[in-house]
Amino acid sequence: MEKQEERKRLVSRINIFVIGMDEMNLDTLRDVPHAESYRFHPLLTIEELQYGEIQVPELIRKAESKLDGFDGSIDAIVGYWDFPVSTLVPILCERYGLHSTSLESIIKCEHKYWSRLEQQKVIDEHPRFALVDLEGEPEPPPGLTFPMWLKPVKSFSSELAFGVKDEKEFREAVAEIREGISRVGRPFEYILDRLELPPEVADAGGQACLAEEALTGVQVACEGYVFHGEVTVYGVLDSVNYPDTSSFLRHQYPSRAPEHVQDRIKDIAKRVMKQIGFESATFSIEFFYDAEKDAVNLLEINPRHSQSHAELFDHVDGVPNHHCMISLALGRDPQLPNGRGQYEVAAKWYHRRFEDGVVRRAPTKEETERLQDEIPGVKIEVVPAEGQQLSDLPGQDSYSYELAQLFIGADSVEGMREKYDRCVASLPFEIDPVPE
Repeated sequence: MEKQEERKRLVSRINIFVIGMDEMNLDTLRDVPHAESYRFHPLLTIEELQYGEIQVPELIRKAESKLDGFDGSIDAIVGYWDFPVSTLVPILCERYGLHSTSLESIIKCEHKYWSRLEQQKVIDEHPRFALVDLEGEPEPPPGLTFPMWLKPVKSFSSELAFGVKDEKEFREAVAEIREGISRVGRPFEYILDRLELPPEVADAGGQACLAEEALTGVQVACEGYVFHGEVTVYGVLDSVNYPDTSSFLRHQYPSRAPEHVQDRIKDIAKRVMKQIGFESATFSIEFFYDAEKDAVNLLEINPRHSQSHAELFDHVDGVPNHHCMISLALGRDPQLPNGRGQYEVAAKWYHRRFEDGVVRRAPTKEETERLQDEIPGVKIEVVPAEGQQLSDLPGQDSYSYELAQLFIGADSVEGMREKYDRCVASLPFEIDPVPE
């Protein structure tokens, strides 16, 4: 009798397929409201999605094969990673008649050039930009001044993004972008071929390079969603860099930016996401705020919420932001609560190394779990494995390598810093120089 009841309970659950589901995020997904009525199913692996050149047609075929063979209802398909996950979600949702924003709206965010073209229709708060000709001898675009950033029109985790201050650095950056742009650019073009593109975007394609004048100030991000055409921004966060670098030290929630600045950020986000035609999905947008000039500028739009921030919202608001993703995928208004968590402030911290090396020793699972037990409000994710060369890690920025990600909640920024320092001092990494 008990077995029959258990079988009925499992059959009645809502089946949610998560593209690239990983163990850490699965733990967080189980903390969302109504999780007891959900069954989470993995769809494609992190290795298939992020390592080497991405094979989009093969990924679609594998995903459809698993979904077609599933003996039960397919109630939602979600994902919290960047390309190709962000584009696979609307493709598969359309195939199976599920809630999602359109593929076109996703690409209007992810294609950096198309995104800027859409932004300038409704806002002025963005840097000057232009495409860079990768053929022949590279030249800085007319009308743009140094310092500037060069980046592929499609990349992720700041991969192949370079800050340059003169023509020498410009040429060096172009050479590196030329060499590595196809890893993401070629599969991105497969996605572009599914859409009817504006002529200027079609001419650029998926393997183009964008130059943008460098923005100044501090970085701030907002997260939100669109439901039935209404844009809701549910959180504003600060991004703090390592001193004198462009590499993140931490993402901190809630933001300490002045209220009027946060209001401007929310207004810009609402105008841009309506222009793009976003619907039934989450987003995160990065900004720069220059207090001296009282200027807010949009850096980039991500057509997904940040899984990196899930623990932060859980610590402060009492619900991880994965709740918004799941609710929208099921056709519901998320209605995220505010300020009901255990801590006043939370952050995702990055423990980094700024030169290459080979990991001789990395902290074990037992060691990180012991630290988590000793220090409340801490979760640790070790990035490299023993024997791995740091430059072989996927998704790193152009200037550093992640050793560990630490999710920390506390009652103050000072208390958070103290927990971070204790953890870093206790993580037993041993790294050798790269053999010649």
